[in-house]
Amino acid sequence: MSLPTAMEAGVFPDATAPGESPRPRWIARLRAGENLLLVVALCAMLALPVAEILLRTVLMAAGISGSEAMVEHLTLIVGMLGGAIAARDGRLLALSPVQTMLKGHAKIAARLYSAAFAALICAWLCLASVRYVTAMRPLGKVLAYGVRVWPVQLFLPLGFGLIALRVLWRAGETWRGRAGALVAACMLAVALIWAPGGPENWMTPALVALAVATSLGMPVFTALGGAALILFWGHGDTTQAVPLKHYSLTTNNMLPSIPIFTLAGYFLAEGGASARLVRVFQALTGWMRGGPAIVTALACAFFTSFTGASGVTILALGGVLMPVLLAARYSERAALGLLTGAGSLGMLFPPCLPLILYAIVANQSAGASLSIQQMFLGGIGPGALLVALTAWWGVRQGPKDAANRPTFRWAEARAAVWEAKWELLIPVVAIVSLFFVPTTVEAAALTATYALLVATVIHRDLHPLRDLPRVVTDCGVLVGGVLLILGVALGFTHYLVDAQIPDQLVAWATASIKSKWLFLLGLNVVLILVGGLVEIYAAIVVVVPLLVPVGVALGIDPVHLGIIFLANMELGFIAPPIGLNLLLASYRFNKPVVEVNRAVLPMLLVLFVGVLLITYFPPLTTFLPGWFAPSVGRSVP
Repeated sequence: MSLPTAMEAGVFPDATAPGESPRPRWIARLRAGENLLLVVALCAMLALPVAEILLRTVLMAAGISGSEAMVEHLTLIVGMLGGAIAARDGRLLALSPVQTMLKGHAKIAARLYSAAFAALICAWLCLASVRYVTAMRPLGKVLAYGVRVWPVQLFLPLGFGLIALRVLWRAGETWRGRAGALVAACMLAVALIWAPGGPENWMTPALVALAVATSLGMPVFTALGGAALILFWGHGDTTQAVPLKHYSLTTNNMLPSIPIFTLAGYFLAEGGASARLVRVFQALTGWMRGGPAIVTALACAFFTSFTGASGVTILALGGVLMPVLLAARYSERAALGLLTGAGSLGMLFPPCLPLILYAIVANQSAGASLSIQQMFLGGIGPGALLVALTAWWGVRQGPKDAANRPTFRWAEARAAVWEAKWELLIPVVAIVSLFFVPTTVEAAALTATYALLVATVIHRDLHPLRDLPRVVTDCGVLVGGVLLILGVALGFTHYLVDAQIPDQLVAWATASIKSKWLFLLGLNVVLILVGGLVEIYAAIVVVVPLLVPVGVALGIDPVHLGIIFLANMELGFIAPPIGLNLLLASYRFNKPVVEVNRAVLPMLLVLFVGVLLITYFPPLTTFLPGWFAPSVGRSVP
């Protein structure tokens, strides 16, 4: 599934020319070795928690421990390796798709400038990481089994340095273009080092230059990391805080659940599960009026809840569901709008990754007291509401007569459910594991192991040697790109906290806004705009630490606030003009973005009504967490 990550929100353009001559054998071997190292690290993240579960009694009796720390630091390794491979393959996520719209010399200039600035930021992050590791090495901290921590921390500077080199390499298709990017990066570095009058006088021009580079297609993580570095530099503070925060987030004891659950989603999406699940939903609901729309809503919600990325859902299921809708005599516009809007429906269902990340960030950066389980329970009611509204709109768009509508057949329904029984049990395995094993990471490992067995042993959709390395590598690249964004975004958040911006927001909000309902209405508008412009994982890390203290001060339940935030982010995926799902649907169905915008507007209005209901009817969110409160006591440290 390399395509979803390559298309999401624009990428650093691929500089590989069509018909390019084959790479030298030694380069091919280096690339294969790099991929293999990523596969080994990610597979070890999966295997260690499972071994811990199976051998817990024996390990405790022998006094052996340390697998949790190993898995946490493997997350750092996977993040940096995946990010380096994403840079190698031109798959770093960017905020702006401007470079895809430019032609000729304008495109060359935009690529050169954005690459030069991105390489400068990566080199700066590399230098700051070297200083951080150098400061940590004398402490002599031991990870586990006698392994010291600092060699693992070396992946920080190595990763950022490798990304800097690869960004420069991809700045042009010829040595002349790459040399031009290198010279431009050096000139920018000299301007920062020799800034006359001190950094404080050059902070604003540097931020403006960063904004220009970001608008021209610079990767998201370099935009956030660059903002953090420039702000710390301009105020005379140490820039080591950025790699420090990157390290602290990627080694958080809950974060390994994100790549492991993502791996479970990739096992599900890469096999034949999509066809089997669509057959189930079609057999159970296809005979109803609007049955294909119900199938679309259910199938998209199921897949997104595990992959954590609506882009994967649109690209994996679009080719299966579009013919179903058109065969049921849906108009092409209605089918396009339905598939585009339904792509992100599963974001509020467990074990979707934004729910996990929100709980981690809210606790770590905003001082909340949330558990992963509370967020999972809180998302079920609102998620079901959005699915129901999507299905309702789809039913109304379908033909009203019964012509060509299939009849319900018990035999087909039984056969479809029996064929897909193993996939249908995956949510059961995930939810039961979350409530009955000691940690979320172990629950994720059990779910991913089950999905792996279903894909390789039971259905044999994936060959262990031919397919699994590719699938695991693609998952690692997606995870690496996301973790790069999360780590440096936390560095930016650290600056905001140091500058007491959350405290100032709380003071302003409590003095100016007397009604929490008025605050929530304004929040809906702002968050939809943010969701349409900013990648969701970056938005969580940057916005949540600012939002949660204000919400708490106004008396808003933290679980309710979290679901409101994520529901608005979900809506932002289809917010014109450049919501992520709009770009992906345009690519997947070969339609102009303007046409996709028009098709999705009714869905946007329907889902906005759902978001308002979620906002102004708190029991929809708080009922399940309150009901199961005695059994939902584990908070994220």
